[in-house]
Amino acid sequence: MSILEYAPSPETTAPHIRERYGLFIEGRWVSPASGRYVPTINPADESVLAEVAFAEAADVDRAVRAARKAYDKYWRKLSGAARAKYVYRIARAITERSRELAVLETLNGGKPIRESRDFDVPAAAAHFFYYAGWADKLEWALRAGRTAHPIGVCGQIVPWNFPLLMAAWKLAPALACGNTVVLKPAETTPLTALALAQIVAEADLPPGVVNVVTGDGSTGAALVEHDDVDKIAFTGSTEVGKIIARATAGTAKRLTLELGGKAANIVCADAPLDQAMEGIVNGIYFNQGHVCCAGSRLLVEERIHDEIIERLRARIETLRLGDPLDKNTDIGAINSRAQLDKIHELVDSGVEAGATLVQQSCWLPERGFFFPASFFTGVQPSHRIAREEIFGPVLSVMTFRTPEEAVEKANNTPYGLSAGVWTDKGSKNMWIAQQLRAGVVWCNTFNQFDPASPFGGYRESGFGREGGVHGLHEYLAH
Repeated sequence: MSILEYAPSPETTAPHIRERYGLFIEGRWVSPASGRYVPTINPADESVLAEVAFAEAADVDRAVRAARKAYDKYWRKLSGAARAKYVYRIARAITERSRELAVLETLNGGKPIRESRDFDVPAAAAHFFYYAGWADKLEWALRAGRTAHPIGVCGQIVPWNFPLLMAAWKLAPALACGNTVVLKPAETTPLTALALAQIVAEADLPPGVVNVVTGDGSTGAALVEHDDVDKIAFTGSTEVGKIIARATAGTAKRLTLELGGKAANIVCADAPLDQAMEGIVNGIYFNQGHVCCAGSRLLVEERIHDEIIERLRARIETLRLGDPLDKNTDIGAINSRAQLDKIHELVDSGVEAGATLVQQSCWLPERGFFFPASFFTGVQPSHRIAREEIFGPVLSVMTFRTPEEAVEKANNTPYGLSAGVWTDKGSKNMWIAQQLRAGVVWCNTFNQFDPASPFGGYRESGFGREGGVHGLHEYLAH
């Protein structure tokens, strides 16, 4: 080992993982009606972690009926202060079990342990703490002196890139507002949602207030189509979001969608380049690029293009790819074989289109799903890699000459979730930010989140907001 190499620093795999998980319905663990269970794996080594129940329409119906019963019998009748105590208990339990949850998130999802430990779990707890404080102040959230009323039974479908955090984003405001929930986690990453169900049980919430059903897209479809669900909240792909929008059209169901993105990260020549470089790296390589708001389109002012490329080429060589449970790891495992195949297919399309591919030189583990940190130069706005969401550690670099051209290229996308701007001129920062058609714009930073700040997009990135007071509005009757 050279003196420049890190010694291995693995996190102990402390959490107890059951051999088999049932469905969490009406405060109890129950078997699926079909008796069907499917394996969930560790994407870093393809080993089976556990068997998880596969919920079909009958199981979803049972969960919805339990949520309706809990809503009518218990939850809607509680005062906001009483609900706040339960939400606060969940927040405290997440902090107390933070190491266990971080390891579970990394084992099941493939992200580096330091990201699970330092971002996902603390942010999930923070959302429950934040909304616990709002539970008895909902009239203030409405800002009109109106009485706040919950919606009813909410179906919530969360993705595989941030399974615990996305569950917290949806559960915390729904519970604080007096709604009951049927939560459906992603097929490939159910373990932290099931751990959260156990936390709910230990927090002594009335049975049926939170129910967790595991399965694939057919399970989610059964939840979306159930007649007794009052609201659907979905985070995931644009394609599935469109299907859900069509399924709920013409019904009384409320709907919020947080869908895909292809965010522009604009770096002007007068930007603080050392800071901007770290923002570029964090914007695309955080969580292996499995981020809807990832800064996957880098727009660089033409006169600093060569310097940025030289810096970026050197910087990705310092990123460490490997075991997600190693505290030194920067790039973990891709979540699934299907996602890895999609990344390869889109990267191949970029090479075929004539763009130049640059990748970090590193050893890839023999088992597991891994892809090196990569970026393309010579990208044209018409290339697939500039228009389609890759959802992997792949950056597309383009140039601009004027702020107006940067805005035009940044807005040349069907998405509208996020964007970033880097310049030391405050007026330029504000002018560009105001022209960008994106739900969230970060100035001289990227991927900054806070429970008090709303997040969401428009156009093909969806509608509705999660976080902040705006997130409460999505769970209150109008």
